[in-house]
Amino acid sequence: MKILDWYILKRYLTTFLFTLLILIPIAVAIDISEKIDKFLRDETLTFFIIVNDYYKNFIIYYANTFMPLALFIAVIVFTSRLANNTEIVAINNSQISFTRFLFPYFIGATIVTVLALYMNHYVVPSSSKTRKKFENTYLKKSKYKDQMISDFSLQLNDSTYMFVQTYNLKNNNGHKFSTEVYDGLKLKYKLIADRITWRDSVFSLLNWKERKIFDDRDSISSGNRIDKKFLFTPKDFNYKSAMAQEMPSPELAEFIRISRKRGVKNLNAYLVELYKRTSLPLASYILTLIAVALAHRKRRGGIGVNLALGIAIMFVYVFFLKVAEVLGAVAGANSLLNVWMPNMIFGAYGIYLYINARK
Repeated sequence: MKILDWYILKRYLTTFLFTLLILIPIAVAIDISEKIDKFLRDETLTFFIIVNDYYKNFIIYYANTFMPLALFIAVIVFTSRLANNTEIVAINNSQISFTRFLFPYFIGATIVTVLALYMNHYVVPSSSKTRKKFENTYLKKSKYKDQMISDFSLQLNDSTYMFVQTYNLKNNNGHKFSTEVYDGLKLKYKLIADRITWRDSVFSLLNWKERKIFDDRDSISSGNRIDKKFLFTPKDFNYKSAMAQEMPSPELAEFIRISRKRGVKNLNAYLVELYKRTSLPLASYILTLIAVALAHRKRRGGIGVNLALGIAIMFVYVFFLKVAEVLGAVAGANSLLNVWMPNMIFGAYGIYLYINARK
């Protein structure tokens, strides 16, 4: 790398970190002002618990969230300064093409992308689990906001199915439970119970009836109570998109695979979470290209005009991003296409700006 490359790369990374370090304290200050009364209300909370269990993970989450915004603003700011100081004019006079000028920018974007990929797939899900546990324990009025599950069914493997009419996640008991085993299309076994409870890793069935079907006869038995172990736990009843944010990507991918095998109908919310962990970091290249193409020329009004234009573009990008996530989570939608659509649209816009900048 040449001296110019090191100069641009250094400015790229330092301005990015500086912008990120400005945004994070603002987010922390706003959050403290909103939750200070809840912190003071609980006498068991200590300063160490708040910082270690909540704000450490809060900073990790929002640092990762603000990365695209901080990157975009940073590139616009320091590239506009290069243009205003006529440094880019000197670079052009040295017969350095716009494509070659982009080289150190994309080295910086690669560093940020690799960091963001690691955080998205591993660090942020683990920290989110600790942060949400803190929120459920100390900040939310009810830990079981969605505690009642109704008409829930699972395909446990190729031949075994289960159904429960209602299940309360708070006290771990349900009503009208049944499980069936098939040999092809032929029913071979059925177990039903009026009530089902979960205690010490074992399900207790109350008022149960069991039927085993043989070629020449049926065997039927019943009783008041029986303890059994199944291939599921109450955790499997709770399919919420918020759970996806707490799973590292390998665990999330395995969860999706098992859930598909079990016949869960709509897993798009989980697929959106998995896909965007890759699409957002790779957007660093697109945002860098757009920012450089917008800011490499000196404009009347200086950095302010470029910054205002950049913030407007970033606002549109975030809007597209949120709309794509909502549409991708709808049953029957193509989650992969929806998640990548904002990158495809703004990637095309970035290529358009790049072609004009080369001219």
